[in-house]
Amino acid sequence: MTSFQIEVRATSERHDVNARKLAREILQLPIDTLPSLAAISDTPLYLHTAQLYQLTGSLSPQDTERLTQELLTDPVIQEAHLSTYANNAHTVDVFFHPGVTDTLAESVLEGARMLGLSGIEHVETGRRYLLDERLSEAEVHTIAEALLFNPVIQNYELHLAHGNGLAPATHSPLEAQVDNGNTATQVATIPLTSMSDEQLQEVSKQGLLSLNLSEMRAIQQHFREQGREPTDVELETLAQTWSEHCSHKTFKATIRYHEVDAQGNELEQETIRGLLKSYIMRATDEVQHPYLVSAFSDNAGIVRFTETHDIAFKVETHNHPSAIEPFGGANTGVGGVIRDVVGVSAQPIACTDILCFGPLDTDSKTLPKGVLSPRRIASGVVSGVRDYGNKMGIPTVNGAVLYHSGFTYNPLVFCGCLGMLPHGSHPRQVEPGDLIVVLGGRTGRDGVHGATFSSGEMSHEINTQAGTAVQIGAPITEKKVTDVIIQARDLGLYHAITDCGAGGFSSAVGEMGEKTGARVELTNAPLKYQGLAPWEIWLSEAQERMVLAVPQEKLQALLDICAIEEVEASILGEFTNDQRLTILYQGQEVANLSMEFLHDGNPVKELEASWARPEASTQVAGSWTPSNSEAITHSFTPTLLTLLRHPNIASKEDVVRRYDHEVQGATVLKPMVGRSGNGPGDAAVLQPIIDKPSQAGIVLSNGVNPLYGRIDPYHMALNAVDEALRNLTAVGGDITRTSVLDNFCWGNPNDTEQLGMLVRAVKGCYDASIGFKVPFISGKDSLNNEYRADGQRMPVIPTLVISAVGVIDDASRTVDMSLKTPGNLLYLVGTTRNELAGSHYTEIIDQASFAQFVPQTAVPQVQIEHAYTTMKVLGEAIRLGMVRACHDLSEGGLAVAASEMALASLLGAKLDVSQVARTDAALDEVHPHARNIVRLFSESPSRFIVEITPEQLNAFEQHLRAAGVEDLAYLGTVTNTPRFIVQDGDEELINVSVEELQEAWKGGQA
Repeated sequence: MTSFQIEVRATSERHDVNARKLAREILQLPIDTLPSLAAISDTPLYLHTAQLYQLTGSLSPQDTERLTQELLTDPVIQEAHLSTYANNAHTVDVFFHPGVTDTLAESVLEGARMLGLSGIEHVETGRRYLLDERLSEAEVHTIAEALLFNPVIQNYELHLAHGNGLAPATHSPLEAQVDNGNTATQVATIPLTSMSDEQLQEVSKQGLLSLNLSEMRAIQQHFREQGREPTDVELETLAQTWSEHCSHKTFKATIRYHEVDAQGNELEQETIRGLLKSYIMRATDEVQHPYLVSAFSDNAGIVRFTETHDIAFKVETHNHPSAIEPFGGANTGVGGVIRDVVGVSAQPIACTDILCFGPLDTDSKTLPKGVLSPRRIASGVVSGVRDYGNKMGIPTVNGAVLYHSGFTYNPLVFCGCLGMLPHGSHPRQVEPGDLIVVLGGRTGRDGVHGATFSSGEMSHEINTQAGTAVQIGAPITEKKVTDVIIQARDLGLYHAITDCGAGGFSSAVGEMGEKTGARVELTNAPLKYQGLAPWEIWLSEAQERMVLAVPQEKLQALLDICAIEEVEASILGEFTNDQRLTILYQGQEVANLSMEFLHDGNPVKELEASWARPEASTQVAGSWTPSNSEAITHSFTPTLLTLLRHPNIASKEDVVRRYDHEVQGATVLKPMVGRSGNGPGDAAVLQPIIDKPSQAGIVLSNGVNPLYGRIDPYHMALNAVDEALRNLTAVGGDITRTSVLDNFCWGNPNDTEQLGMLVRAVKGCYDASIGFKVPFISGKDSLNNEYRADGQRMPVIPTLVISAVGVIDDASRTVDMSLKTPGNLLYLVGTTRNELAGSHYTEIIDQASFAQFVPQTAVPQVQIEHAYTTMKVLGEAIRLGMVRACHDLSEGGLAVAASEMALASLLGAKLDVSQVARTDAALDEVHPHARNIVRLFSESPSRFIVEITPEQLNAFEQHLRAAGVEDLAYLGTVTNTPRFIVQDGDEELINVSVEELQEAWKGGQA
């Protein structure tokens, strides 16, 4: 038995893309932490990277050569040799902690097996970084800790240049927690029944259970009645099942809600018995959508697509894990939501993602200990999203990227997946005697306490304690599992299915067996390594696992499919009819819980919520200030260019191009549109391939505007729904065949103000659902997005994402937002109001000047009945071929929307805003430019710019006005001259080349 290390590096510098990326990142570090850079600035910095493979086994030199040449290297651009330390460079080697999933190592073992090389017994992979010898040891440590490793999952060793030996290596304190070896496997009994309240709270805190005192008392009383103490398996199972993440305690709580005015006088009070049932689910029940198949009863919502097929849609969050390990957190967030869709027997066909980060130029020295820099988080998250979807062959077709200081300590990662299934093909009835079959990945310590960790606030201490809550994904394994599930579905081989996500076996088996009971033998679970305690096996959130209820007579057929697809399957136990959860380990009973107490014994939370109505006029200072913030002048060209550079508005092409958005061949409208694919699309359109040929299409869109929520969460919710629906409408979607999903990301719900804002937002969701006649089919709440440091709470800016999925009869009858033909006419559909509060214009403009020129402004407010009619009629007009291009007005208002249409097409436009309908004539008397500030930059909702041929104008106007849509204003024409010109009658407001628009928009890329 031998152990040796192979180093694979690029044959030339131009092929070492990781080194070039690292060089850019080093230059973005604070210069005072790297004083040597100034001294050596006259010559290039020496940087190289390599992949390391630590192999253990019995291999001949010939076998090693074959393995290296046929599996480990690309002979065109790479070379390999036995690893040695360079004499002319500092060497930093980064490896995973023992026990952390190493998917590349697993692939090497599988590849070696396929090559017939059976002598390899163990593989570890790592990264090597060769850093310029002119850097000091301290500077190398700075670079390593800032850029090269994450102590949550990795450790590194530094070998100094010129044979100076091994420098002090940095290891994470988590390493002992994930050690492969000698963890005791016996079951502990917790002496809970005699504990004081203080002791109960300490057990919850130290065990990372995230249970409050009332819940701990309920558990204590239950076991007093049982006349025994709980085992650690039982206590962990209850904590997982009762966690905020899994049971949505706040949305089921009884809430005493108060609204007060700005002076604190009570205006309204209400007792709400469950936000979910009282508002979200109630809205869906009242809408009674004819295309709804399933909502709030499974892993994903399901709606009708065609006569033969349904579509499933789900959007999840993975915020806490992404904050401490961005790549793994986002990676497994995507993997988890894909499994949600597979968990309703659907084939995944598309992914979406909405990502929220702090400003990328945030100085890392200003961040509390344990908080990663926004740039590092963004880089890791985007890479994690890309890695999973691309490797599984699922296109990422829609999303958004937002930047705000409110996301600095609490980044948000929303991952969505769309799936397709034959109508009626998803079974959901567990029967006693069904076998509990687990497919896919093996079980390790990955994700232990993930559900409870995600249910609490974060801090440096908690993040360190919860290091094993981070998971690492294996998308190839999930692809193979998905292939098995789809075949098993078509053959009717299972009675029920769910994914093994938050809480692992505990959640999956516990939920599937709620109405029957289940008996599990934990030693039947395949492990990645030995040494796991029974509760760790039971709670592990190791990825790529699905749990099925399989009739015994169907087992062999399922196992045969698994063998063909190379998917590991194991029988964990069986479902019973005793309504109890019985868990064994090596034949010994380690847990015995009644399903009734497990699922219904959690005391209903009682919470207080309060919301203070803002003053009629609300000005909110911006969190992002451009380098040359301007006062209001006669020319609005600089203002427009500054808005186009704003991180929220600027091009996201550098992110979008990392994702494959065309794999599977169904993407009709892509994320980037226009003459050169260089403009921001409003929504994605898919035409999936199904058994019965169909022209039917699916439209995916989203809406998110947290800036409004700082003023009024109710209007934030209405605007988020409006934005998702108008994005869908802008491409030709049909609002009457549309459903929506909600994702709430909030701070601590025990804070009365935070909860008051949440209640206010939920009320907005209800009113939007009823008014727009769109049902909620699924959703997710992620609460406690707060970071605590130095005794201070730093909550996330409250954020609601609304995702919309719509069906149209013909996917080819859609349009994008780029201008098409010179001479065509441009019209504004919708009414413009003085609604600049929370707008991006107020983010960039000097606040004193703004208050002087535009007083009494309001947050955008949706006129739902009129908005519904407008979207319904405009969508019809697009599908009837009356519209050549359409773009919704959102961040930055009319000026930004129109300029985006021009820069996407590389055509010019000449506009006159004098006919833009407004409801604020009083502004004309305040300042001569106040009316144009509103016309150009107001973010009033439910508005669109449309391009129409002169020949279609009459038909288009008649179509809208027949339905009562009168707010239609002529703007101007598409021109051959590549300039973007906006006038107010004879007065010129904006005059800029399309090239400058492009440069500004692309120049603001993160």
